[in-house]
Amino acid sequence: MKQQLEQLLQTAVSGLVGGILPEAPEPGAVAVERTRDPKHGDFATNIALRLAKPARRNPRELAQAIIAALPANSLVARTEVAGAGFINFFLTADAYARELTNILEKGDRYGQSNIGNGEKVMLEFVSANPTGPLHVGHGRQAAYGATLANLLNAVGYKVAREYYINDAGRQVDILTASVWLRYLEQGGEVIPFPSNGYRGDYVKPIGELLRAKVGAQFHRPAAAVLANLPEDTPENKDVYIDAFIERCRELIGGDGFYTVLELSLERMLADIRDDLEQFGVTFDRWYSERALGESGAIDRALERLKTQNRLYLKDGATWFRATEFGDEKDRVVVRENGVKTYFASDIAYHLEKRERGFERLIDVLGADHHGYIARVRAGLEAMGEPGNCLEVNLIQFVSLFRGGEKIPMGKREAQFVTLRELRSEVGNDACRFFYLISSHDQPLDFDLELAKSRTRDNPVYYIQYAHARVSSVMKQADARGYEYDREEGLAGVAFLVGENEQALLKSVTRYPEALELAATNRAPHALAHYLRDLANNFHTYYNAEQFIVPDAKMRNARLALVEATQQVVRNGLTLLGVSSPETM
Repeated sequence: MKQQLEQLLQTAVSGLVGGILPEAPEPGAVAVERTRDPKHGDFATNIALRLAKPARRNPRELAQAIIAALPANSLVARTEVAGAGFINFFLTADAYARELTNILEKGDRYGQSNIGNGEKVMLEFVSANPTGPLHVGHGRQAAYGATLANLLNAVGYKVAREYYINDAGRQVDILTASVWLRYLEQGGEVIPFPSNGYRGDYVKPIGELLRAKVGAQFHRPAAAVLANLPEDTPENKDVYIDAFIERCRELIGGDGFYTVLELSLERMLADIRDDLEQFGVTFDRWYSERALGESGAIDRALERLKTQNRLYLKDGATWFRATEFGDEKDRVVVRENGVKTYFASDIAYHLEKRERGFERLIDVLGADHHGYIARVRAGLEAMGEPGNCLEVNLIQFVSLFRGGEKIPMGKREAQFVTLRELRSEVGNDACRFFYLISSHDQPLDFDLELAKSRTRDNPVYYIQYAHARVSSVMKQADARGYEYDREEGLAGVAFLVGENEQALLKSVTRYPEALELAATNRAPHALAHYLRDLANNFHTYYNAEQFIVPDAKMRNARLALVEATQQVVRNGLTLLGVSSPETM
Protein backbone atom coordinates (compact mmCIF):
# COMPACT_ATOMS: atom_id res chain seq x y z
CA MET A 1 0.00 0.00 0.00
CA LYS A 2 2.89 2.34 0.77
CA GLN A 3 4.25 1.87 -2.74
CA GLN A 4 0.84 2.47 -4.31
CA LEU A 5 0.39 5.69 -2.34
CA GLU A 6 3.84 6.90 -3.33
CA GLN A 7 3.03 6.25 -6.99
CA LEU A 8 -0.18 8.30 -6.67
CA LEU A 9 1.73 11.07 -4.94
CA GLN A 10 4.48 10.99 -7.57
CA THR A 11 1.86 11.36 -10.32
CA ALA A 12 0.32 14.34 -8.53
CA VAL A 13 3.66 16.07 -7.97
CA SER A 14 4.80 15.43 -11.55
CA GLY A 15 1.61 17.04 -12.80
CA LEU A 16 2.53 20.26 -11.00
CA VAL A 17 6.02 20.54 -12.49
CA GLY A 18 6.31 23.49 -14.86
CA GLY A 19 3.43 25.22 -13.11
CA ILE A 20 3.33 25.42 -9.35
CA LEU A 21 6.60 23.52 -9.05
CA PRO A 22 9.63 24.85 -10.95
CA GLU A 23 11.27 21.41 -11.22
CA ALA A 24 10.75 17.78 -10.31
CA PRO A 25 11.86 16.70 -6.81
CA GLU A 26 14.89 14.48 -6.36
CA PRO A 27 14.37 10.72 -6.69
CA GLY A 28 13.21 9.27 -3.41
CA ALA A 29 11.90 12.59 -2.10
CA VAL A 30 8.28 11.61 -2.72
CA ALA A 31 7.66 9.30 0.21
CA VAL A 32 4.93 8.45 2.69
CA GLU A 33 5.22 6.97 6.16
CA ARG A 34 2.86 5.19 8.49
CA THR A 35 1.28 7.45 11.10
CA ARG A 36 1.65 6.66 14.78
CA ASP A 37 -1.74 8.05 15.73
CA PRO A 38 -4.78 6.73 13.79
CA LYS A 39 -6.38 10.17 14.23
CA HIS A 40 -3.84 11.36 11.68
CA GLY A 41 -4.86 8.73 9.13
CA ASP A 42 -3.00 5.69 7.88
CA PHE A 43 -0.12 7.37 6.07
CA ALA A 44 1.35 10.87 5.94
CA THR A 45 3.86 12.81 3.86
CA ASN A 46 5.88 15.98 4.37
CA ILE A 47 6.48 16.49 0.65
CA ALA A 48 4.74 19.89 0.65
CA LEU A 49 7.06 21.12 3.39
CA ARG A 50 10.10 19.92 1.47
CA LEU A 51 9.05 21.51 -1.83
CA ALA A 52 7.63 24.77 -0.44
CA LYS A 53 10.88 26.74 -0.43
CA PRO A 54 12.00 26.02 -4.03
CA ALA A 55 8.39 26.55 -5.16
CA ARG A 56 8.12 29.76 -3.13
CA ARG A 57 4.74 28.63 -1.87
CA ASN A 58 3.03 28.39 1.48
CA PRO A 59 3.37 24.70 2.51
CA ARG A 60 -0.32 24.32 3.33
CA GLU A 61 -1.36 25.86 0.01
CA LEU A 62 1.08 23.57 -1.81
CA ALA A 63 -0.30 20.59 0.11
CA GLN A 64 -3.82 21.47 -1.06
CA ALA A 65 -2.61 21.72 -4.66
CA ILE A 66 -0.94 18.28 -4.41
CA ILE A 67 -4.14 16.78 -3.01
CA ALA A 68 -6.17 18.32 -5.84
CA ALA A 69 -3.76 16.77 -8.36
CA LEU A 70 -4.07 13.23 -6.97
CA PRO A 71 -5.49 10.82 -9.59
CA ALA A 72 -8.85 9.20 -8.93
CA ASN A 73 -8.35 5.95 -7.04
CA SER A 74 -10.07 3.47 -4.75
CA LEU A 75 -7.21 3.43 -2.24
CA VAL A 76 -7.77 6.77 -0.46
CA ALA A 77 -11.00 7.48 1.39
CA ARG A 78 -10.03 11.05 2.21
CA THR A 79 -7.07 13.34 2.74
CA GLU A 80 -6.41 16.27 5.02
CA VAL A 81 -3.78 18.95 5.44
CA ALA A 82 -2.40 18.97 8.96
CA GLY A 83 -0.06 21.20 10.90
CA ALA A 84 2.39 23.25 8.91
CA GLY A 85 1.68 21.35 5.69
CA PHE A 86 1.61 17.60 6.25
CA ILE A 87 -0.74 15.55 4.09
CA ASN A 88 -2.58 12.75 5.90
CA PHE A 89 -4.12 9.86 3.99
CA PHE A 90 -7.08 7.84 5.27
CA LEU A 91 -7.44 4.56 3.37
CA THR A 92 -10.60 2.78 2.36
CA ALA A 93 -11.71 -0.55 3.83
CA ASP A 94 -11.40 -1.88 0.29
CA ALA A 95 -7.70 -0.99 0.30
CA TYR A 96 -7.14 -3.25 3.28
CA ALA A 97 -9.34 -5.98 1.81
CA ARG A 98 -7.23 -5.96 -1.34
CA GLU A 99 -4.05 -6.16 0.71
CA LEU A 100 -5.37 -9.12 2.71
CA THR A 101 -6.28 -10.77 -0.59
CA ASN A 102 -2.75 -10.06 -1.77
CA ILE A 103 -1.32 -11.74 1.33
CA LEU A 104 -3.40 -14.89 0.93
CA GLU A 105 -2.96 -15.14 -2.84
CA LYS A 106 0.80 -14.61 -2.82
CA GLY A 107 1.32 -16.74 0.28
CA ASP A 108 5.02 -17.41 0.83
CA ARG A 109 5.92 -14.76 -1.77
CA TYR A 110 4.04 -11.95 -0.01
CA GLY A 111 6.27 -9.00 0.82
CA GLN A 112 8.87 -9.78 -1.81
CA SER A 113 9.90 -7.00 -4.18
CA ASN A 114 12.49 -6.06 -6.79
CA ILE A 115 14.16 -3.04 -5.25
CA GLY A 116 17.51 -4.85 -5.65
CA ASN A 117 16.92 -4.97 -9.41
CA GLY A 118 18.94 -8.16 -9.80
CA GLU A 119 22.20 -6.67 -8.50
CA LYS A 120 24.77 -9.42 -7.91
CA VAL A 121 25.92 -9.50 -4.30
CA MET A 122 28.73 -11.56 -2.80
CA LEU A 123 28.01 -12.07 0.89
CA GLU A 124 30.93 -13.50 2.84
CA PHE A 125 30.27 -14.42 6.45
CA VAL A 126 31.51 -16.53 9.36
CA SER A 127 34.87 -17.41 7.67
CA ALA A 128 36.21 -18.57 11.04
CA ASN A 129 39.73 -19.98 11.11
CA PRO A 130 39.43 -23.78 10.86
CA THR A 131 41.54 -24.18 13.99
CA GLY A 132 38.72 -24.94 16.42
CA PRO A 133 34.97 -25.45 16.69
CA LEU A 134 32.61 -22.55 16.15
CA HIS A 135 31.87 -20.62 19.33
CA VAL A 136 28.89 -18.46 20.26
CA GLY A 137 30.41 -15.39 18.61
CA HIS A 138 30.65 -17.21 15.29
CA GLY A 139 27.03 -18.25 15.77
CA ARG A 140 25.91 -14.63 15.82
CA GLN A 141 27.80 -13.97 12.59
CA ALA A 142 26.22 -17.07 11.03
CA ALA A 143 22.67 -16.10 12.03
CA TYR A 144 23.16 -12.54 10.83
CA GLY A 145 24.79 -13.44 7.51
CA ALA A 146 22.32 -16.18 6.62
CA THR A 147 19.35 -13.95 7.45
CA LEU A 148 20.77 -10.99 5.57
CA ALA A 149 21.14 -13.20 2.50
CA ASN A 150 17.48 -14.23 2.82
CA LEU A 151 16.37 -10.61 3.16
CA LEU A 152 18.37 -9.40 0.17
CA ASN A 153 17.13 -12.24 -2.03
CA ALA A 154 13.56 -11.44 -0.96
CA VAL A 155 13.84 -7.85 -2.22
CA GLY A 156 15.39 -8.63 -5.58
CA TYR A 157 19.14 -8.99 -5.15
CA LYS A 158 21.00 -12.04 -6.46
CA VAL A 159 23.03 -13.17 -3.49
CA ALA A 160 25.87 -15.69 -3.38
CA ARG A 161 26.93 -16.92 0.07
CA GLU A 162 30.60 -17.64 0.58
CA TYR A 163 32.83 -18.95 3.39
CA TYR A 164 36.50 -17.96 3.07
CA ILE A 165 38.67 -20.72 4.51
CA ASN A 166 41.80 -19.35 6.16
CA ASP A 167 43.74 -22.54 5.45
CA ALA A 168 47.15 -20.96 4.95
CA GLY A 169 49.55 -19.35 7.37
CA ARG A 170 50.75 -19.63 10.91
CA GLN A 171 47.49 -20.49 12.71
CA VAL A 172 47.01 -23.60 10.59
CA ASP A 173 50.63 -24.55 11.26
CA ILE A 174 49.98 -24.25 15.00
CA LEU A 175 46.95 -26.51 14.65
CA THR A 176 49.05 -29.04 12.73
CA ALA A 177 51.75 -29.06 15.40
CA SER A 178 49.10 -29.38 18.13
CA VAL A 179 47.54 -32.41 16.42
CA TRP A 180 50.96 -34.01 15.96
CA LEU A 181 51.68 -33.58 19.67
CA ARG A 182 48.37 -35.29 20.60
CA TYR A 183 49.38 -38.05 18.17
CA LEU A 184 52.69 -38.47 19.99
CA GLU A 185 50.85 -38.66 23.31
CA GLN A 186 48.80 -41.54 21.87
CA GLY A 187 52.10 -43.33 21.38
CA GLY A 188 53.09 -42.85 25.01
CA GLU A 189 55.34 -39.80 24.71
CA VAL A 190 55.13 -37.21 27.51
CA ILE A 191 55.73 -33.75 26.12
CA PRO A 192 54.71 -30.42 27.73
CA PHE A 193 52.00 -28.84 25.61
CA PRO A 194 53.05 -25.47 24.12
CA SER A 195 51.34 -22.59 25.92
CA ASN A 196 50.54 -21.07 22.52
CA GLY A 197 49.20 -24.31 21.01
CA TYR A 198 45.60 -25.37 20.52
CA ARG A 199 44.95 -27.32 23.69
CA GLY A 200 41.19 -27.86 23.41
CA ASP A 201 39.76 -31.35 23.75
CA TYR A 202 38.67 -31.24 20.12
CA VAL A 203 42.32 -31.73 19.05
CA LYS A 204 42.67 -35.11 20.79
CA PRO A 205 40.31 -37.07 18.49
CA ILE A 206 42.20 -35.76 15.46
CA GLY A 207 45.46 -37.03 17.00
CA GLU A 208 43.79 -40.40 17.57
CA LEU A 209 42.56 -40.47 13.96
CA LEU A 210 46.06 -39.67 12.71
CA ARG A 211 47.44 -42.55 14.76
CA ALA A 212 44.79 -44.88 13.29
CA LYS A 213 45.63 -43.79 9.73
CA VAL A 214 49.45 -43.73 9.74
CA GLY A 215 50.35 -45.88 12.73
CA ALA A 216 53.83 -45.07 14.02
CA GLN A 217 55.00 -43.46 10.77
CA PHE A 218 55.25 -39.97 12.30
CA HIS A 219 56.20 -41.09 15.80
CA ARG A 220 59.36 -39.55 17.23
CA PRO A 221 60.74 -39.78 20.77
CA ALA A 222 60.15 -36.89 23.13
CA ALA A 223 63.88 -36.31 23.50
CA ALA A 224 64.22 -35.66 19.76
CA VAL A 225 61.21 -33.36 19.78
CA LEU A 226 62.37 -31.26 22.73
CA ALA A 227 66.11 -31.15 22.01
CA ASN A 228 67.45 -27.59 22.17
CA LEU A 229 64.02 -25.92 21.94
CA PRO A 230 63.85 -22.45 23.49
CA GLU A 231 62.14 -22.02 26.85
CA ASP A 232 58.31 -21.77 26.71
CA THR A 233 57.62 -18.68 28.84
CA PRO A 234 54.82 -16.08 28.59
CA GLU A 235 57.31 -13.67 27.04
CA ASN A 236 58.75 -16.29 24.72
CA LYS A 237 55.65 -18.31 23.78
CA ASP A 238 55.55 -17.14 20.14
CA VAL A 239 59.21 -17.99 19.62
CA TYR A 240 58.65 -21.39 21.24
CA ILE A 241 55.62 -22.39 19.14
CA ASP A 242 57.40 -21.33 15.94
CA ALA A 243 60.40 -23.45 16.93
CA PHE A 244 58.10 -26.36 17.76
CA ILE A 245 56.49 -26.11 14.30
CA GLU A 246 59.88 -26.16 12.62
CA ARG A 247 60.91 -29.15 14.72
CA CYS A 248 57.77 -30.96 13.54
CA ARG A 249 58.65 -30.24 9.90
CA GLU A 250 62.24 -31.31 10.47
CA LEU A 251 61.34 -34.64 12.08
CA ILE A 252 58.49 -35.82 9.84
CA GLY A 253 59.44 -33.96 6.66
CA GLY A 254 57.52 -31.54 4.50
CA ASP A 255 55.26 -34.24 3.07
CA GLY A 256 54.52 -35.62 6.52
CA PHE A 257 53.72 -32.15 7.85
CA TYR A 258 51.37 -31.60 4.90
CA THR A 259 49.63 -34.92 5.60
CA VAL A 260 48.94 -33.91 9.21
CA LEU A 261 47.84 -30.45 8.09
CA GLU A 262 45.40 -31.84 5.52
CA LEU A 263 43.86 -34.29 7.98
CA SER A 264 43.52 -31.56 10.62
CA LEU A 265 41.83 -29.17 8.21
CA GLU A 266 39.58 -31.87 6.82
CA ARG A 267 38.28 -32.81 10.28
CA MET A 268 37.86 -29.22 11.50
CA LEU A 269 36.06 -28.12 8.33
CA ALA A 270 33.79 -31.17 8.47
CA ASP A 271 32.83 -30.20 12.02
CA ILE A 272 32.21 -26.57 11.05
CA ARG A 273 30.12 -27.53 8.00
CA ASP A 274 28.02 -29.95 10.02
CA ASP A 275 27.49 -27.43 12.81
CA LEU A 276 26.37 -24.72 10.39
CA GLU A 277 24.14 -27.01 8.34
CA GLN A 278 22.36 -28.17 11.49
CA PHE A 279 21.91 -24.47 12.30
CA GLY A 280 20.27 -23.94 8.92
CA VAL A 281 23.24 -22.05 7.47
CA THR A 282 24.62 -23.13 4.10
CA PHE A 283 27.03 -21.64 1.59
CA ASP A 284 27.19 -21.62 -2.19
CA ARG A 285 30.96 -21.91 -2.06
CA TRP A 286 33.73 -22.64 0.41
CA TYR A 287 36.71 -20.67 -0.90
CA SER A 288 40.22 -21.78 0.05
CA GLU A 289 42.90 -19.17 0.78
CA ARG A 290 45.52 -21.66 -0.40
CA ALA A 291 43.63 -22.10 -3.67
CA LEU A 292 43.63 -18.32 -4.07
CA GLY A 293 47.42 -18.30 -3.98
CA GLU A 294 47.78 -21.38 -6.17
CA SER A 295 45.52 -19.84 -8.83
CA GLY A 296 47.84 -16.85 -9.21
CA ALA A 297 45.19 -14.40 -8.00
CA ILE A 298 47.51 -12.85 -5.40
CA ASP A 299 50.28 -12.36 -7.95
CA ARG A 300 47.80 -10.78 -10.38
CA ALA A 301 46.61 -8.34 -7.74
CA LEU A 302 50.16 -7.36 -6.80
CA GLU A 303 51.05 -6.93 -10.46
CA ARG A 304 48.09 -4.61 -10.92
CA LEU A 305 49.24 -2.53 -7.95
CA LYS A 306 52.77 -2.47 -9.35
CA THR A 307 51.65 -1.24 -12.76
CA GLN A 308 49.68 1.52 -11.00
CA ASN A 309 52.87 2.51 -9.12
CA ARG A 310 51.23 1.70 -5.78
CA LEU A 311 54.05 -0.48 -4.42
CA TYR A 312 57.51 0.37 -3.09
CA LEU A 313 60.42 -1.43 -1.41
CA LYS A 314 61.52 -0.64 2.13
CA ASP A 315 63.75 -2.66 4.49
CA GLY A 316 63.59 -5.61 2.13
CA ALA A 317 59.78 -5.77 2.17
CA THR A 318 57.25 -4.69 -0.45
CA TRP A 319 54.78 -2.05 0.75
CA PHE A 320 51.44 -0.83 -0.59
CA ARG A 321 50.82 2.94 -0.58
CA ALA A 322 47.58 2.60 1.41
CA THR A 323 47.81 6.10 2.88
CA GLU A 324 47.17 7.55 -0.57
CA PHE A 325 43.68 6.04 -0.30
CA GLY A 326 42.75 7.07 3.22
CA ASP A 327 44.31 4.30 5.31
CA GLU A 328 46.18 5.29 8.46
CA LYS A 329 49.46 3.75 7.31
CA ASP A 330 51.04 1.92 4.39
CA ARG A 331 50.77 -1.88 4.44
CA VAL A 332 53.28 -4.67 3.82
CA VAL A 333 52.19 -7.05 1.07
CA VAL A 334 55.38 -9.15 0.79
CA ARG A 335 57.66 -9.67 3.81
CA GLU A 336 61.44 -9.60 3.70
CA ASN A 337 61.48 -13.40 3.49
CA GLY A 338 59.30 -13.33 0.37
CA VAL A 339 56.14 -14.55 2.10
CA LYS A 340 52.99 -12.73 1.07
CA THR A 341 50.94 -11.22 3.89
CA TYR A 342 47.34 -11.85 4.90
CA PHE A 343 46.58 -8.38 3.60
CA ALA A 344 47.85 -9.33 0.12
CA SER A 345 45.50 -12.30 0.19
CA ASP A 346 42.60 -10.15 1.38
CA ILE A 347 42.80 -7.59 -1.41
CA ALA A 348 43.41 -10.29 -4.02
CA TYR A 349 40.34 -12.18 -2.81
CA HIS A 350 38.17 -9.07 -3.07
CA LEU A 351 39.50 -8.26 -6.52
CA GLU A 352 38.74 -11.83 -7.57
CA LYS A 353 35.15 -11.39 -6.34
CA ARG A 354 34.81 -8.37 -8.60
CA GLU A 355 36.32 -10.33 -11.49
CA ARG A 356 33.60 -12.94 -10.96
CA GLY A 357 31.03 -10.24 -11.72
CA PHE A 358 29.80 -9.28 -8.27
CA GLU A 359 28.76 -5.65 -8.14
CA ARG A 360 28.44 -5.40 -4.37
CA LEU A 361 30.70 -7.11 -1.83
CA ILE A 362 29.37 -7.51 1.70
CA ASP A 363 31.64 -8.85 4.42
CA VAL A 364 30.31 -9.92 7.82
CA LEU A 365 33.18 -9.83 10.30
CA GLY A 366 33.88 -9.82 14.01
CA ALA A 367 34.04 -6.55 15.90
CA ASP A 368 37.85 -6.71 16.12
CA HIS A 369 38.19 -6.20 12.34
CA HIS A 370 37.49 -2.47 12.36
CA GLY A 371 40.84 -1.50 10.84
CA TYR A 372 40.28 -4.02 8.04
CA ILE A 373 37.70 -1.85 6.26
CA ALA A 374 39.85 1.12 5.26
CA ARG A 375 42.79 -0.94 4.06
CA VAL A 376 40.78 -3.34 1.90
CA ARG A 377 38.86 -0.43 0.37
CA ALA A 378 42.20 1.24 -0.28
CA GLY A 379 43.40 -1.88 -2.07
CA LEU A 380 40.28 -2.05 -4.24
CA GLU A 381 40.54 1.62 -5.20
CA ALA A 382 44.24 1.30 -5.98
CA MET A 383 43.43 -1.59 -8.33
CA GLY A 384 40.84 0.53 -10.14
CA GLU A 385 37.71 -0.77 -8.41
CA PRO A 386 35.16 1.47 -6.65
CA GLY A 387 35.81 1.52 -2.92
CA ASN A 388 32.12 1.87 -2.15
CA CYS A 389 31.41 -1.54 -3.69
CA LEU A 390 32.59 -2.98 -0.36
CA GLU A 391 30.33 -3.03 2.68
CA VAL A 392 31.57 -4.38 5.98
CA ASN A 393 29.18 -5.18 8.81
CA LEU A 394 30.94 -5.73 12.12
CA ILE A 395 29.24 -8.11 14.54
CA GLN A 396 29.66 -7.21 18.18
CA PHE A 397 30.49 -9.67 20.93
CA VAL A 398 28.13 -12.09 22.66
CA SER A 399 27.99 -12.60 26.42
CA LEU A 400 26.11 -15.58 27.84
CA PHE A 401 24.19 -15.29 31.08
CA ARG A 402 22.72 -18.05 33.21
CA GLY A 403 20.56 -17.09 36.18
CA GLY A 404 21.83 -13.51 35.96
CA GLU A 405 25.50 -14.61 36.06
CA LYS A 406 27.86 -14.10 33.17
CA ILE A 407 29.56 -17.24 31.86
CA PRO A 408 33.35 -16.68 31.57
CA MET A 409 34.86 -17.42 28.18
CA GLY A 410 38.39 -17.54 26.82
CA LYS A 411 39.66 -18.69 23.42
CA ARG A 412 43.12 -20.23 23.09
CA GLU A 413 42.64 -22.12 26.37
CA ALA A 414 39.37 -23.50 24.91
CA GLN A 415 37.33 -21.96 27.73
CA PHE A 416 34.47 -21.07 25.44
CA VAL A 417 30.93 -22.24 24.78
CA THR A 418 30.59 -23.73 21.32
CA LEU A 419 27.75 -22.97 18.97
CA ARG A 420 26.83 -26.66 19.06
CA GLU A 421 26.56 -26.59 22.86
CA LEU A 422 24.39 -23.48 22.75
CA ARG A 423 22.10 -24.95 20.11
CA SER A 424 21.80 -28.16 22.09
CA GLU A 425 20.72 -26.27 25.20
CA VAL A 426 18.25 -23.70 23.83
CA GLY A 427 17.34 -25.10 20.40
CA ASN A 428 17.97 -23.71 16.92
CA ASP A 429 14.90 -21.46 16.87
CA ALA A 430 15.67 -19.61 20.08
CA CYS A 431 19.34 -19.48 19.13
CA ARG A 432 18.63 -17.86 15.74
CA PHE A 433 16.07 -15.41 17.08
CA PHE A 434 18.03 -14.29 20.15
CA TYR A 435 21.07 -13.67 17.96
CA LEU A 436 18.93 -11.45 15.72
CA ILE A 437 16.74 -9.55 18.19
CA SER A 438 19.46 -6.94 18.85
CA SER A 439 21.21 -4.79 16.29
CA HIS A 440 24.41 -6.47 15.12
CA ASP A 441 26.45 -3.37 15.98
CA GLN A 442 25.51 -3.63 19.67
CA PRO A 443 26.93 -6.15 22.17
CA LEU A 444 24.50 -8.98 22.87
CA ASP A 445 23.63 -10.33 26.31
CA PHE A 446 22.20 -13.78 25.65
CA ASP A 447 19.95 -14.93 28.51
CA LEU A 448 19.93 -18.74 28.43
CA GLU A 449 17.05 -19.16 30.86
CA LEU A 450 14.86 -16.70 28.97
CA ALA A 451 15.64 -18.43 25.66
CA LYS A 452 14.38 -21.72 27.10
CA SER A 453 11.26 -20.30 28.77
CA ARG A 454 7.75 -20.79 27.42
CA THR A 455 6.33 -17.40 28.38
CA ARG A 456 5.40 -14.19 26.61
CA ASP A 457 8.70 -12.73 27.83
CA ASN A 458 10.48 -15.04 25.40
CA PRO A 459 9.97 -13.26 22.05
CA VAL A 460 10.48 -16.28 19.79
CA TYR A 461 8.04 -18.37 21.79
CA TYR A 462 5.53 -15.49 21.78
CA ILE A 463 5.72 -15.15 17.97
CA GLN A 464 5.60 -18.88 17.28
CA TYR A 465 2.63 -19.16 19.65
CA ALA A 466 0.74 -16.65 17.49
CA HIS A 467 1.25 -18.91 14.48
CA ALA A 468 0.15 -22.01 16.39
CA ARG A 469 -2.88 -20.23 17.84
CA VAL A 470 -4.23 -19.45 14.38
CA SER A 471 -3.97 -23.14 13.48
CA SER A 472 -5.86 -23.95 16.68
CA VAL A 473 -8.59 -21.43 15.84
CA MET A 474 -9.07 -22.96 12.38
CA LYS A 475 -9.29 -26.46 13.87
CA GLN A 476 -11.85 -25.26 16.43
CA ALA A 477 -14.01 -23.73 13.71
CA ASP A 478 -13.92 -26.96 11.75
CA ALA A 479 -14.70 -29.01 14.86
CA ARG A 480 -17.78 -26.86 15.49
CA GLY A 481 -19.04 -27.46 11.98
CA TYR A 482 -18.24 -24.03 10.54
CA GLU A 483 -16.83 -24.01 7.03
CA TYR A 484 -14.42 -21.13 6.52
CA ASP A 485 -15.29 -19.05 3.45
CA ARG A 486 -12.22 -17.00 2.62
CA GLU A 487 -13.86 -15.01 -0.19
CA GLU A 488 -16.72 -13.96 2.03
CA GLY A 489 -14.21 -13.05 4.73
CA LEU A 490 -12.21 -10.81 2.40
CA ALA A 491 -15.41 -9.20 1.15
CA GLY A 492 -16.34 -8.43 4.76
CA VAL A 493 -13.23 -6.54 5.86
CA ALA A 494 -15.42 -3.48 6.37
CA PHE A 495 -16.89 -5.28 9.41
CA LEU A 496 -13.49 -5.14 11.12
CA VAL A 497 -13.90 -1.78 12.81
CA GLY A 498 -12.91 -2.60 16.39
CA GLU A 499 -9.80 -1.02 17.87
CA ASN A 500 -7.93 -4.33 18.14
CA GLU A 501 -9.02 -5.40 14.66
CA GLN A 502 -7.84 -2.15 13.15
CA ALA A 503 -4.52 -2.39 14.98
CA LEU A 504 -3.92 -5.92 13.68
CA LEU A 505 -5.09 -5.01 10.17
CA LYS A 506 -2.63 -2.15 9.96
CA SER A 507 0.15 -4.20 11.52
CA VAL A 508 -0.15 -7.20 9.21
CA THR A 509 -0.22 -5.06 6.05
CA ARG A 510 2.98 -3.30 7.14
CA TYR A 511 5.08 -6.41 6.48
CA PRO A 512 6.42 -5.40 3.02
CA GLU A 513 7.67 -2.13 4.51
CA ALA A 514 9.31 -3.93 7.43
CA LEU A 515 10.99 -6.38 5.05
CA GLU A 516 12.29 -3.61 2.80
CA LEU A 517 13.58 -1.63 5.80
CA ALA A 518 15.38 -4.65 7.23
CA ALA A 519 17.02 -5.47 3.89
CA THR A 520 17.95 -1.90 2.95
CA ASN A 521 19.46 -1.13 6.35
CA ARG A 522 21.11 -4.57 6.63
CA ALA A 523 19.14 -4.86 9.88
CA PRO A 524 17.53 -8.27 10.50
CA HIS A 525 16.61 -7.08 14.00
CA ALA A 526 14.09 -4.68 12.44
CA LEU A 527 12.15 -7.65 11.07
CA ALA A 528 12.41 -9.48 14.40
CA HIS A 529 10.96 -6.45 16.20
CA TYR A 530 8.16 -6.15 13.64
CA LEU A 531 7.18 -9.79 14.17
CA ARG A 532 7.15 -9.31 17.93
CA ASP A 533 4.85 -6.30 17.56
CA LEU A 534 2.61 -8.20 15.13
CA ALA A 535 2.37 -11.12 17.55
CA ASN A 536 1.47 -8.72 20.36
CA ASN A 537 -1.32 -7.22 18.25
CA PHE A 538 -2.60 -10.68 17.45
CA HIS A 539 -2.56 -11.95 21.03
CA THR A 540 -4.28 -8.76 22.22
CA TYR A 541 -7.00 -9.28 19.60
CA TYR A 542 -7.28 -12.98 20.48
CA ASN A 543 -7.77 -12.23 24.16
CA ALA A 544 -10.32 -9.47 23.50
CA GLU A 545 -12.59 -11.05 20.85
CA GLN A 546 -14.22 -14.33 19.89
CA PHE A 547 -13.31 -15.31 16.34
CA ILE A 548 -15.74 -18.20 16.01
CA VAL A 549 -19.04 -16.31 16.25
CA PRO A 550 -22.45 -17.35 14.88
CA ASP A 551 -22.58 -14.48 12.35
CA ALA A 552 -20.98 -16.04 9.25
CA LYS A 553 -19.88 -12.77 7.67
CA MET A 554 -18.20 -11.52 10.84
CA ARG A 555 -16.68 -14.93 11.55
CA ASN A 556 -15.22 -15.27 8.07
CA ALA A 557 -13.88 -11.70 8.12
CA ARG A 558 -12.08 -12.35 11.41
CA LEU A 559 -10.75 -15.70 10.21
CA ALA A 560 -9.45 -14.08 7.01
CA LEU A 561 -7.61 -11.52 9.10
CA VAL A 562 -5.99 -14.09 11.38
CA GLU A 563 -5.17 -16.39 8.45
CA ALA A 564 -3.35 -13.48 6.79
CA THR A 565 -1.57 -12.80 10.09
CA GLN A 566 -0.41 -16.39 10.27
CA GLN A 567 0.93 -16.20 6.70
CA VAL A 568 2.93 -13.06 7.46
CA VAL A 569 4.30 -14.50 10.70
CA ARG A 570 5.40 -17.61 8.79
CA ASN A 571 6.99 -15.55 6.02
CA GLY A 572 8.94 -13.45 8.48
CA LEU A 573 10.09 -16.36 10.63
CA THR A 574 11.23 -18.23 7.52
CA LEU A 575 13.49 -15.34 6.55
CA LEU A 576 14.92 -15.33 10.08
CA GLY A 577 15.57 -19.06 9.88
CA VAL A 578 13.02 -19.89 12.57
CA SER A 579 10.33 -22.58 12.32
CA SER A 580 6.58 -21.94 12.41
CA PRO A 581 4.97 -24.70 14.48
CA GLU A 582 1.31 -25.62 14.05
CA THR A 583 1.00 -26.70 17.68
CA MET A 584 2.83 -25.73 20.86
